[in-house]
Amino acid sequence: MASAAPAPPRAANLRRIVAASLIGTTIEWYDFFLYGSAAALVFNKLFFPDSDPLVGTLLSFLTYAVGFAARPIGALVFGHYGDRLGRKKLLVLSLLMMGGATFAIGLLPTHATVGAAAPVLLTVLRLVQGFALGGEWGGAVLLVSEHGDARRRGFWASWPQTGAPAGQLLATGVLSALTAVLSDSAFETWGWRIPFLLSGVLVVVGLWIRLSVDESPLFKAALAQAAERKAAAGATEKMPVVAVLRHHWRDVLIAMGARMAENISYYVITAFILVYATTSADLSKQTALNAVLIASAVHFAVIPMWGALSDRVGRRPVYLVGAVGVGLWMFPFFALIDTRSFGSLLLAVTVGLIFHGAMYAPQAAFFSEMFVTRMRYSGASIGAQFSSVAAGAPAPLIATALLADYDSSTPIALYVIAAVLVTVLAVVCAKETRHRDLAGIEPATDQVAPAVVTADARTVSPRPAEPVE
Repeated sequence: MASAAPAPPRAANLRRIVAASLIGTTIEWYDFFLYGSAAALVFNKLFFPDSDPLVGTLLSFLTYAVGFAARPIGALVFGHYGDRLGRKKLLVLSLLMMGGATFAIGLLPTHATVGAAAPVLLTVLRLVQGFALGGEWGGAVLLVSEHGDARRRGFWASWPQTGAPAGQLLATGVLSALTAVLSDSAFETWGWRIPFLLSGVLVVVGLWIRLSVDESPLFKAALAQAAERKAAAGATEKMPVVAVLRHHWRDVLIAMGARMAENISYYVITAFILVYATTSADLSKQTALNAVLIASAVHFAVIPMWGALSDRVGRRPVYLVGAVGVGLWMFPFFALIDTRSFGSLLLAVTVGLIFHGAMYAPQAAFFSEMFVTRMRYSGASIGAQFSSVAAGAPAPLIATALLADYDSSTPIALYVIAAVLVTVLAVVCAKETRHRDLAGIEPATDQVAPAVVTADARTVSPRPAEPVE
């Protein structure tokens, strides 16, 4: 039994939903990126003090990568319950878990106090961060995508994506301010804890906003339809994960491939750059942090622009511009940093993040439009987060190891370019999705032919919803 698609929300309500998703993702990414920056700057000395400085950095980035390993597990668990219970409940839980783990890191004893237990505790809390973030992304972008209309979905859904540069901006800004006013010894002794403890305040603000928004209308309608089908035919829905892997395996693979260049390039540009600029280019960590800080502000501004462009020309063309642009920029990127000029460093990071934004902006709508409502949280989360294990997790680690082995940026640039080739192939194989109606591709029964539930199916609503201005 099919129900009418929910009407698009009023502009004020949609903006409140976008704000709730944006603020929540900003806080979660602040927590996650804060760890990455601290791993590059101080964790090697505080938690791995007996190692060679570069080896200590490698070990520090290894605990950083552990968080990525937990993200697919978070995607599976949060995706399953998000498709069963709703997007809002799981978003509140993910925020609590992430904020609690980050606050606890700020209270951790270091290696000098408790020895080997310090890096173990740090790793456990990093696992909790990764688990929470694995469930956060899918819920945040779906809450906006499923409230908005198809004509401007790319624009509205790109706003939760700005939570990544906003979180990076906030984390880098706090660290930059602290390193500017504190001596190196004071920062390494106690100053590094302040940004982590600040997360507790941010989480309270985020929860207050998230609890005020409504559940996705598409999810509520799909849940009602499932109940009607069960009452009429006695059919029981399959687990969302099973349904995704059965009917959407191709879309999951496309999403994973699409994320390779986006994920790897981002962590090379924003996390590894703190290592490369301070070791190979002999720039101060304050200079490197300031460059990332300014470039993140530009990144935040261009993401909605790329999202709006994807509504006009399609998700695939914009995504391909970003992927190819990042690949072409890698050699100039390192060449500019090697000049040891702040202006050149800033240009290198800014242009790199502008190209990255062209991939990241349409990603929310692109992945959401691949899956039906009752398995959308699982599908989008699995596709996005499983790739992070092979992409973002080892990226700073691999880049640091290549630098240590070859003492050159060339292998690192080739590493990113290889990821770009994978992404270009995945996006070329994908179907354009910008005209899809998220409500229209909901299956009529639980036993659906693959032609209906896969992303290859196109359903056009009889009367497109009016755009929200």
